[in-house]
Amino acid sequence: MKICLAQIKPQKGNIAANIAQHLHATRLAAEKSAEAIFFPELSLTGYEPDLAKDLALNIFEASLDVFQQLADNQQITIGLGAPTHAQEGVLISMLIFSPHQTRQIYSKQNLHADELPYFVEGKGQLILHSENQKIAPAICYESLLSHHAEKAHHLGAGIYLASVAKSANGIKKAQQHYPAVAQKFGMWVMMVNSVGFCDNFYSAGTTSVWNPAGELLGQLNAEDEGMIWIDTETESVLGFGW
Repeated sequence: MKICLAQIKPQKGNIAANIAQHLHATRLAAEKSAEAIFFPELSLTGYEPDLAKDLALNIFEASLDVFQQLADNQQITIGLGAPTHAQEGVLISMLIFSPHQTRQIYSKQNLHADELPYFVEGKGQLILHSENQKIAPAICYESLLSHHAEKAHHLGAGIYLASVAKSANGIKKAQQHYPAVAQKFGMWVMMVNSVGFCDNFYSAGTTSVWNPAGELLGQLNAEDEGMIWIDTETESVLGFGW
């Protein structure tokens, strides 16, 4: 399977500008024959807990139709981040648009203590079926919890996809944890992070890919926007900019 990870710098709270940026990145990925593209945590709004309640979306609202249209036209699955509404409160979610399929949503099941005043936890693990692969989304903090990856493995996932907003300190922990997860469960581990200031920290990029043996195959830097393109069949990895 051919997957792109888009390391972007979202504009704080500017959904319209961020939609345009996501569309541009998706078109670039499609030009390189990617079958799926994934974005960082809360990529449509930026990681801004204070603003999440006012910025929360519904996956079926009209402003997001452009992603379904692009997925259908380019035959590409798009996974992007946004706060979403729930009866209990606001969720940290990944919205998934697949070609000619009903839109899907995965919401972060395990919140960091700092997120509890702003968000509620999601329920249930989504397994995305795409091109004969099973992909398990994970969102930031929960991807560092061993039981989350273990459940994904038991559900048959071959790819563990961590959509994150991590500081340099968080990246350091991730670089120790993710290769161990890949090796233990024989899964691809792909982490896509944002760059730039968000909330009260600097998101430190370093979007990375580990193969099922736990070997680091590709990584972007900590400051620049760009993408990693991965072919899981040949283990080919290419990094490129906008």
